Amino acid sequence: MTRLGILIVEPDRERALRIVDGLRATGDHDITVLSETTALARRIAAHDPDIVLIDVADPSRDVLEELALVSGPMERPVAMFVDRSDEQMTRAAIEAGVSAYVVDGLRPERVKPILDAAIARFHLFHKMRAELAATRAALEERKTIDRAKAILMKARGIDEGAAYALLRKTAMDQNRRMAEIAQQLVMAAGLLT
Repeated sequence: MTRLGILIVEPDRERALRIVDGLRATGDHDITVLSETTALARRIAAHDPDIVLIDVADPSRDVLEELALVSGPMERPVAMFVDRSDEQMTRAAIEAGVSAYVVDGLRPERVKPILDAAIARFHLFHKMRAELAATRAALEERKTIDRAKAILMKARGIDEGAAYALLRKTAMDQNRRMAEIAQQLVMAAGLLT
């Protein structure tokens, strides 16, 4: 495992030390412990860790809201360890961006597999979000190209194939993407109507 910047959020000093010991057994990491959960988003952002481990007996809505601020853009994996939970709290934690939500607290021998799972799950979701964003962008580009073709078909009295060829040729001549040319055409047509 590579050296990670790990931020532990644990109000109880003894529990924090057990977590640090468990992490030290997994490798040489840069470990920081926060004992206070107020202004958590700001504190986590200031440390900019690779992963956040939160060990709280009973997570409050405030802690989950702070987590949503920190991991809303899904910048890093977050593993939360709780002593007990319910369905609503689990759902709220996942919606807040928690990569691993572990009930029954944290034991040192469980640290490495949970850390690995949180990181793997974070990367999987990050990849899926990127693919979804790319698909949405491609769909929007396709819609824009279709609108531009319709404008050309109407304005020039040409068929769809000829409109597509004209967009493509213009994009190639200007060394730009066809979606950019289509967007400009749609915007210009919007100004004329």
